[in-house]
Amino acid sequence: MRISTAQMFQQNTQSLTKGQSATNKILEQLASGKKVNTAGDDPVAAIGIDNLKQKNTLVDQYVKNIDYAKNRLGVTESKIGSTETLIDSMRQQLQKGANGSLSQSERQMVADEMRTSLDELLSIANAKDESGNYLFSGTKTNTPPFAFNNNGEIVYSGDSGVRQSIVASGVTVGTNVPGDSIFMNAPNPLGDYGVNYLPSQQGDFLVDSASIVDPSTYVEDTYTFNFVANGSDVDLNILDSNGAVVSTVPNFDPSTPVSFNGIEVQLSGEPVAGDSFTMEPQATVSILDELNSAIALLEDPDLADTPEGNSKLAQLLNSIDSGQKQVSVGRSVAGNSLKGLESIETNHAEEKIVNGSALSMLEDLDYAAAITEFEKQQLALNAVSSVFAKVGSISLFDYI
Repeated sequence: MRISTAQMFQQNTQSLTKGQSATNKILEQLASGKKVNTAGDDPVAAIGIDNLKQKNTLVDQYVKNIDYAKNRLGVTESKIGSTETLIDSMRQQLQKGANGSLSQSERQMVADEMRTSLDELLSIANAKDESGNYLFSGTKTNTPPFAFNNNGEIVYSGDSGVRQSIVASGVTVGTNVPGDSIFMNAPNPLGDYGVNYLPSQQGDFLVDSASIVDPSTYVEDTYTFNFVANGSDVDLNILDSNGAVVSTVPNFDPSTPVSFNGIEVQLSGEPVAGDSFTMEPQATVSILDELNSAIALLEDPDLADTPEGNSKLAQLLNSIDSGQKQVSVGRSVAGNSLKGLESIETNHAEEKIVNGSALSMLEDLDYAAAITEFEKQQLALNAVSSVFAKVGSISLFDYI
């Protein structure tokens, strides 16, 4: 078969170009270490590689969110731990100051120590993170959460919001613990009512519980309990806020609960005629206010070793215990979140390993095979070049 000179040059040029292109492709793979550098190299593999890289990018973002959440929760857990230590110390100081053998000046010294501890506790409650945001303000991170109002009460200016961080597909974790859930909303140890003991108290008694037992007949109000003489016994009259008698208990027995308007009250001790106390609805107590009230109790010389002071002290100790348990619950919330983040972080690390292995199978180059192929291409290219050079130099005039 005869071919023209033009066809010969065209075919040899195409062979050289094809060989050079294949050689360049292998050189590119050797330089990158990847067998798939463009979608044209392997369209199916390229789709898989792109999907895996997107998954890894998403996992990397989740890991960053986890790092942020761990830092915030770690600081929070540490601050709450310091709070627990301070409250325990203040409780011990209160018991020391309530010792009847102390003089008023000595009680005042204990109260001053407790006041310093309370200031430190408020400083912790108003702590900021590394970005200058308040840790315990809920979602109102620019608002100082705790401060004294004009009545000397500690008020909360934050909210109950929990800032969520996305740490996995469909999984969010709270990165803060609101201050009201730690410092303000401890369950009232008495139940549903708070008790106010009065200066007229002479008997040694204490309200152990005051709870709503029958919501269908419950009447919310402020009630006054008056103990009146009845010969050798004591009767109990219970009055509503209008002064009307709602219940009378003749020959009052402290071992028997008092029930009225859907409420049940249990007392202990021995009230005497002329004793009185009031109670009003109160579902929760604030550990900060209870500690502040404890300091005021020590500072008041009229309450030192009196029946009223002793009853108030017992109630304050119970409320402080409830507040301390609530603080511990807040610490547990932060600790459990940290533990959950560690587990999720481990899962992400394992996912990255699996994705990396799959990526390696799809795109990593087999250097031995690539070098062998490169040498084959080089040999073929050299052969084509040599043949082309020889054939291209042949002329019919050389044989005439």
